[in-house]
This record gives sequence, C-alpha cells and structure tokens, in this order.
Amino acid sequence: MSNTAFEPTPAAEPSAKTTASLRLARTVTEIFAPWVLITLLPIGVAWQATGYRWWPALGWGVLVAATSALIPQAVMTVGAARGRWDGHHVRDRAGRLIPFIALIGSGAIGLVLLVTGGAPRAMTALDAGMLALVIVAGAITTKWKISMHAAAGGGATVVLALFYGPAWWLLGLVTAGIGWSRVRLGDHTTAQVVAGALAGALIIGGGFAVLA
Repeated sequence: MSNTAFEPTPAAEPSAKTTASLRLARTVTEIFAPWVLITLLPIGVAWQATGYRWWPALGWGVLVAATSALIPQAVMTVGAARGRWDGHHVRDRAGRLIPFIALIGSGAIGLVLLVTGGAPRAMTALDAGMLALVIVAGAITTKWKISMHAAAGGGATVVLALFYGPAWWLLGLVTAGIGWSRVRLGDHTTAQVVAGALAGALIIGGGFAVLA
C-alpha cells in the first residue's frame, strides 16, 4: 500500500500579493520609524519657534532630536548588533527595558539643557510631552506592548496641526498607514497601535497644547 497519503502537504508558497504587502509594510515601518519622526519633528517646530532663523532652529532642533531620538536609537542599534535583542525595533516586549531607560535618561538630559539654555517655549513643551510619553509608554510596556511607531505618528500629527494649521491633520492618514504596517508585520495588534496613536496624540499633542 502506498504511503503517499501520509506524506506532509508542502507549505503553500506566498502569493505575489502577500509578498508585496509585506514588503510595503516593512518599508513604511522603516521610513516612519519613531526615531525618524522624532528627529524631524523638533526641527520643524524649532523653525517657526525661532522666527524662521536657520541657525537657532537647527541648534534647538538637533538638540531635541539627538537626545530624544538619535542617541536612544544608537543604543538600540548597537544592542541589536551585539545580539542583546531581536532587532533595532526591539520587537520582544521583554527586551524593551534598557531602550526605555535610555530614552528616559537621554530625554531628561535634553529637557534640562532646553530649560537651562533658554530654549523657545514651544521646544520645551514638545520635549516635555515626548518625555512624558516615554515614561507612560514604558510603564504600560511592562505589561502590554503599546506601539511606539503609532505613538510617534499620532503625536507628530497633533503637534504639527496645532503649530502649522489644520492641513497637517492629513498626517493622520500617515499614522493610520504606520499602524497598518505594524499589524501587517505581526509586531502589534490593532488595539496596540490604536492605543499608541491615542497616547501620542493625547500626551505629546495635549502637553504641547497646554505648555507651548
């Protein structure tokens, strides 16, 4: 009697549509990564906050970008290269403790430098909101992996809409796309990206609205 009936069925090859969808999701995740958004956002805010003067805008913007995004991301990238966690986005919730500590420590230093250096009020408000988000998100992440990608998108949308006008609310579509990419890649659930976007909008955007 033939054993053919007992042989395992080969796994189905992914369709071209599925492959393209995953490729798009990875691209969106990288282009709109939190460190990218949090690098560009302070420079955009500083541009108007300093009266459209290049050097002050660049100085304050780079300070916030470095302490809130570039330095923490460097910690995550180096750690991933050394095998400390599963990639530069730190997908595993249990591995996010050190990155959050780096974010909080570096962000706090940046905020102190802004306050003592006499930075424009809008820059201090933005940095304070971002630091508050990291603290809240870090606490949530001890139990549940809230999406920092979506949080950065939500926060940036509200801040730019408040600072530059209602046309910037269209960035909400970008935030939705970011959320889709995180769910499509299996890094977050829909609830986690929605919670992240709301947290970013309320904490970064709300803090900016009150303090700026």
